[in-house]
Amino acid sequence: MARYTDAVCKLCRREGQKLFLKGERCLGPKCAIERRSFPPGDHGRKAAFRRKMSDFGTQLREKQKARRIYGVMERQFRRYFREASRRKGLTGSTLLSILESRLDNVVYRLGFADSRAQARQLVRHGHFEVNGRKTDIPSYIVNVGDVIAVRSNSNKKEYFKDRAQLMQGGSKSPEWLTVNFANMSGSMLAVPGREDIDIQLNEQLIVEYYNSR
Repeated sequence: MARYTDAVCKLCRREGQKLFLKGERCLGPKCAIERRSFPPGDHGRKAAFRRKMSDFGTQLREKQKARRIYGVMERQFRRYFREASRRKGLTGSTLLSILESRLDNVVYRLGFADSRAQARQLVRHGHFEVNGRKTDIPSYIVNVGDVIAVRSNSNKKEYFKDRAQLMQGGSKSPEWLTVNFANMSGSMLAVPGREDIDIQLNEQLIVEYYNSR
C-alpha cells in the first residue's frame, strides 16, 4: 500500500498551519511551524511572499490539507468524494463525516492514540477489534452502534496500561462517541456532523476542486 514516508512536519509547513500530525510534539516549542513558519525547500522563504494564489491553487491546497490531516492517498480520497457526492446532503460535510468514520480516526478520537498516524499503526498491528472481531484495516468505516475495543491480549501491554491511566486522567472524546474506560472500548453514537468536526477546513473548496476537473 502506498503511503507518505517523508518528514510529516514538512506537510504542516507547506500548508502554513498546524495539521497536528505528530500528537504532543505539535503542542510544544519543537513544532516545525513554531520554528520555521515558511514553506519547505530551497525557495521556501521567498514562496511565503509570492503573489496571491489563484482560485484553483486555493482549492488544491484545501484538498491537500484534508488528505494530509486524515492520512489518505489521492486515489482513496477521490473515492471518498465520489461516495459523498452520491449521498443526500451537502457533499463537503458528508465527505468529512466519511473521513471521521474511518477506524484509525475513531481510535484517535477515542483517545487511544496521540495522532492519526499512531492510531493507524496500532490498527495495522492488530490491537483493535470491532464488534468482537479483529480488524486491522485503518480505512474500515465504523457505523453507528459499532463497538471498538482494545483486544484482550493487547490490554496487557504496557502501552495500553499507561494509556488507560492517561485517558481516565482527563481524555475527552467527541459527543458522537462514547468511551468505556473500564474495558478500554468505545462506541459510535451517531454519524458526526460538520458541527462535531473541529478541523479548520473549507470543505466547499474541495467540492469546487473536483467539480471543476
